[in-house]
Amino acid sequence: MKSGFLSFLCFSAVFVAHAEIIDRIAVSVGNSVITTADVDREIRVTAFINGVAPDFSAANKRATADRLVEQKLIERELEMSKYPLPDAAAAVPLYDDLMKTRGVHSLAGYGITKQQVKDALFWQLTLLRFIEVRFQPGVQVTDRDIQDYFDKVVKPAAQAEHPDQPIALEDYRDKIETTLTGQRTDKEVDNWLREARKQTEIVFHDEVFR
Repeated sequence: MKSGFLSFLCFSAVFVAHAEIIDRIAVSVGNSVITTADVDREIRVTAFINGVAPDFSAANKRATADRLVEQKLIERELEMSKYPLPDAAAAVPLYDDLMKTRGVHSLAGYGITKQQVKDALFWQLTLLRFIEVRFQPGVQVTDRDIQDYFDKVVKPAAQAEHPDQPIALEDYRDKIETTLTGQRTDKEVDNWLREARKQTEIVFHDEVFR
């Protein structure tokens, strides 16, 4: 009886040690942590959504961890500032459309679950809502901005592609405004994330990315 008990203890110790090796802290973000399991799951789910093979290279693990750091920073801002969140049910149609091309059976091949995919899609919606509410209202695109972009970018490209056709600004105005709004919104998001990083203690545990 004693021998069996000691064997059980030894097995338990090995199991716990193995679990610690598998799920180590990859990044500390303030009072939160991102584990190696979080990084692994994000790689698998992102690859599934994009329809590509998971990339577990050191470089992609690091890039994925960096993306999860940004998610942590945004989640903290959402919680502190009480920004409105989309309805969780809004992710269901996205999931259904995705599964029409992927198939439920392929989830097992990626080592992920249906809920993990739904959670990832819901985060995408949450991120879009956050950007729309937090940053887009402050972005301004003037007629002068549109004219400059048309003259410097759109018109030369259009003339090269269709040299014999007239090129009118009004045919491109809406697309130009959308493009410039997107570019400037992205810049505002990048600036905000840069400042959020400066104000947060972020520690990457490089040994787990080798």
